This record gives sequence, structure tokens and C-alpha cells, in this order.
Amino acid sequence: MKNICLYFQVHQPFRLKRYRFFDVGKDHYYYDDYLNKHILKKVVNRCYLPTNELLYSLLTEFKGQFKVSFSLTGIFLDQLELYAPEVIESFKKLADTGHVEFLSETYSHSLAALGSPEEFVAQVNLHKRKIESLFGLTPAVFRNTELIYSDSIGEQVSKMGYKAMLTEGAKHVLGWKSPNFLYYNVIDPRLKVLLRNYKLSDDIAWRFSNHSWSEWPLKSETYHHWLKGTPKNEDFVNLFMDYETFGEHQPVESGIHQFFEHLVRLIIKDPETGFALPGEIADSHQSVGPLSVPYPSSWADEERDLSAWLGNEMQKEAFKKLYSLHNLVIQANDSDLSRDWRYLQASDHFYYMSTKFFTDQSVHNYFNPYNSPYDAFINYMNILSDFIIRLEKKTKRIVYKGIPIEELSGDPLNDAISDYEGILKVLRQKRKKIS
Repeated sequence: MKNICLYFQVHQPFRLKRYRFFDVGKDHYYYDDYLNKHILKKVVNRCYLPTNELLYSLLTEFKGQFKVSFSLTGIFLDQLELYAPEVIESFKKLADTGHVEFLSETYSHSLAALGSPEEFVAQVNLHKRKIESLFGLTPAVFRNTELIYSDSIGEQVSKMGYKAMLTEGAKHVLGWKSPNFLYYNVIDPRLKVLLRNYKLSDDIAWRFSNHSWSEWPLKSETYHHWLKGTPKNEDFVNLFMDYETFGEHQPVESGIHQFFEHLVRLIIKDPETGFALPGEIADSHQSVGPLSVPYPSSWADEERDLSAWLGNEMQKEAFKKLYSLHNLVIQANDSDLSRDWRYLQASDHFYYMSTKFFTDQSVHNYFNPYNSPYDAFINYMNILSDFIIRLEKKTKRIVYKGIPIEELSGDPLNDAISDYEGILKVLRQKRKKIS
């Protein structure tokens, strides 16, 4: 039997309000509550609640023949607790069927695996406790932010006790190999690796309602035929996608819910196809060989690398500045500072700074509250500057470029002002050219 492994990523960041340079040191609240509530409510009504209702009906009707897995970020769950607690209850109903698997990931949907190993572990553990407290389930499979994976990240995930990890079946990683097999981490073979079949996943996630696509309109019978058409020795197909596919990325009016329901029924009706959870595949299948990924890969954009978040100097500067504060945040031991620092780590903030304006522009503009990447950078750095002031007051240490001021020579305060003014000048010039 060819098993279909369904995994859905569910995430919404706390978007930042417009924060001017003159607000630094005066305003310590960084979030656009109206925008966050507005976007969340919109997606709740178009996607989360109706799709959860559909899944619940299928799960209860087919009693173990249909299965699905989720990764719910911690900050997404925080937003639900604030604005839509009924969605948490609907996920609890899904969990109670016994046929849903919840995966671990970073609490803040962050790039901590790249910036701070200690923070990475702390966030993963925080997220695990959140899932256990809400759903009574302990995740055994890990999914890193944006499917970011490398040999060393996988090794660290294995040391945290996870038996399997999800990542992208990128061409530059696989070469001639198929994503429809189970692999293992090249450093620590105990960690099994499941790879996303990106073509079949994106046929639903991104191409389904595209009228210029040669396969539009996509019929569930056609898609089921594609699944069955994969080679006989490939026992499973991993379909990983954003949950917002169902009603938001693909509008309700496109018929995405009807397509999905009919597809599920076709798969279950056919004795040659079925469903399996990531943990079940890791337990029931042998790895066919090692997966070597010396440099981090992801599921983002054409390149499937880190360029969506760390592809330009603005992103790198903001990333470096943010994670240089790790030790001081720990030293401060302040719940408000820790919360804000983790919310500022959401990978979305770096994504908004991307200058990839060509093939991936429409993706980068999705739910993007800024007019340009330069606006996103300036806004973020203004907020980070205020955060550092709060951190300095709490720890009674002044920090410049992540280093306590007493450890520096020269005049770091003047250097800091000069650096910041220089960045603003360059960005204003670039923004004028674009406009």
C-alpha cells in the first residue's frame, strides 16, 4: 500500500507596529494588535475553523483510516489564546480522535538553530511543554522552522530525543534520489529524515487555483492518479504544506475544501492507497541510506536555501544583532523581556526584509505589512534599539554590537550613533530609487 503522509504547518507571527526612531526609549510595546487580530480572525473564518471541521468529520467517519499531522507554533497558539480560543478547542477535538500527530518545532518559528544552539534547545522544550499542556500529547517528531535542515541541526535534534525530522526534498540535496523514501542523518543515524515531495505538495499549495496552470482545474481523480503513479517501490508520499492552503492561499471559492474531501475519500476507497503519520512511517520503515546536507536547506523560494531570511546585509545585520543579546536576556531573567525577545525572533520579520523581487515576489508580499524591505529593516532595528535599552536598564550593562561596553575601547556610543545614522542614510537613498 502506498501511504500518504499529510503534514500541515500552522503559524501566524505577532506583527510589529510602525515604530519610529523617536519612539525609542519611550514606547516599549511593539505589536500591532489591530492588524494581528484582523488577520487572525480572517484566516480563522476562512481556513482554520472550516478546515478543522472538515478534518474532524473525516477523522470520525473513517476511524483510523484517515490521519493527519500538525505543527502549531507557540506564538500562533499565543495569538489564539488572545483572539480565537475556539480554534484551540477545535484542535483539541482533532487530538481527541487519536488519529492526529502534533510535531515539535521552535516556539517562535525562529531561526534559533542558526543563531544560538542554547536558545534553539530552550525554544524546542518550551514548545513541547505547550503542546503537552494543551493537547496531552508529547511530540516525537521534529519540524524545524521553514523545514530548515542540515547535518548538524539534525544531530542536535537527535540529541534532544526525537526519532525523526521533516525537511524539504530539494533537488540540490537529493540529486537523482527520490523524496519518497526514508533517510537518516549522516552524523547521527538514529534520526530518521522524511522529505517533502515538493512538486506534489505545491500542486495543491500554490498551483491549485492558478488558471494559467496547464492542469487547471485540478480534479481529485487526476491528483489521486498522480499519487498512484509514483514508482511501486516507493511506499509513501510526503505532502507537507501550510495549513492556510485550505481557504486562504487557495480561496474558499476555488473549491479547495471539496477537492480535499473527495481526494481523501478516493485514497481510502482504493485498497492500494492509504494514510500514515510521520511517526508511524519512522517506526515502520527502514532508512534506505544517509542524507548528506552540509549546508542548511529549506522549503522557501526557488533556491531552497536561507536566502529568504539571510540573503542581504540588512537581514544579516538584524539577525546578528538579535542573537548577540542571548546571554544578556538570560542574565536579565525577566519574563517580559524574554517574551519580547522570542517574539522578535520570528523568521517572518527577516522575511519581510528580503529584496528578492523577482520569481518569489508574490510569496514575500503575502501578509507583509511593509511597503518595502527597507521599511521593514528600519522598523525592526528601531524596536530592537528600544529592546536593548530595556535590557541595559535591567542588567545595568550597556551593550554595543552584543558586547558589554566596559569590555570595549574607544567611544562605542558615538560609534553606535554613527553606524545607525549611516544605515539610515543608505536605506533612504535606496528607497528613493525604488519609489
